[in-house]
Amino acid sequence: MRTFYIETPNEEIRSQIIDKINNLNKPKGSLGRLESLAEQICMIQQTLSPALTHPCHLLFGGDHGIEREGVSVSPRDVTWQQMRNFTKGGGGVNMFCRQHGFTLYIIDMGVDHDLTDNPIIINRKVARGTRNFLYEPAMTDEEFQQAIEAGCEMVDRCYDDGCNIICMGEMGIANTSPSSIWMHLFGNIPLDECIGVGAGLNNAGLQHKREILHQAVERFNAQDITDTEYTIRYFAGFEMVGAIGAMLRAAEHGMIVMVDGFIMTACMLAASRLYPEILHYAVFGHCGDEGGHRRMLDLMNAQPLLHLGLRLGEGTGALCAYPLIDSAVRMVNEMNNFQNAKITKYF
Repeated sequence: MRTFYIETPNEEIRSQIIDKINNLNKPKGSLGRLESLAEQICMIQQTLSPALTHPCHLLFGGDHGIEREGVSVSPRDVTWQQMRNFTKGGGGVNMFCRQHGFTLYIIDMGVDHDLTDNPIIINRKVARGTRNFLYEPAMTDEEFQQAIEAGCEMVDRCYDDGCNIICMGEMGIANTSPSSIWMHLFGNIPLDECIGVGAGLNNAGLQHKREILHQAVERFNAQDITDTEYTIRYFAGFEMVGAIGAMLRAAEHGMIVMVDGFIMTACMLAASRLYPEILHYAVFGHCGDEGGHRRMLDLMNAQPLLHLGLRLGEGTGALCAYPLIDSAVRMVNEMNNFQNAKITKYF
């Protein structure tokens, strides 16, 4: 895997940032979470006057071999059908990107369908879906590297266009399964507490999913291999590895990385096990309703901006949180301070 050089933001400017926020004409701390968010953004950009430029959203698609075991209520055909739907502007992600002015890129990382006839979908297909991790690693090392590089390439494209805030989303039936396993393995949380209903399993379906994932983890553990990179690629989907590469590259560029729901939080968790410094750049959009999401966020001491009961994926929860990020930046840049407003500082 390529080496990423992710810097921890320089702490020398923090006291100036806090002083500026505290001296805006408001009671100290009265804007709550917006104040800590503004501090984080100022630290990422190393400035007292932050800016959000050319926001981009990367939507990665891929299919999973584990879907063949009936761990999802939705068939894999939904992946390619939704990918085509996104190109017509009909998805939730399209609506929120339009609303908040995000440039949307739709990337085929490993959909089990030929999408090359659609010029809007960027073809970075590694293979037509991963292997079934119940029996073998989901991807080879070479495939893993290819997916990482594709994610990096997409971020570089956005960065070169002036983007400094980026969001990742996914489309991949059955991708809650690898996410749950990563949560279990990287967080040392009992597996059953990490597994949720995904797209809407009933009780019998949920029990079947648990049984399948327990078998997969037992076979993986029997290998007695604890390497983080191997653990990631053993269970991942190509869309998930693409997102991990994108997250790491964005942090390397010093960009704000907006994190969506359960799947993308799992990708950030995996990325942080490779490069802990990435968490300085991560803004967690929301806490969803998928089982265990709150506990996975806690593993990274993450403070999500929203809790709206979302579990759509696609990056929609992070996109919904963007106006709060914008508000935090506007607060720092546009609110007057006590001295200029000629208001007595009352704390």
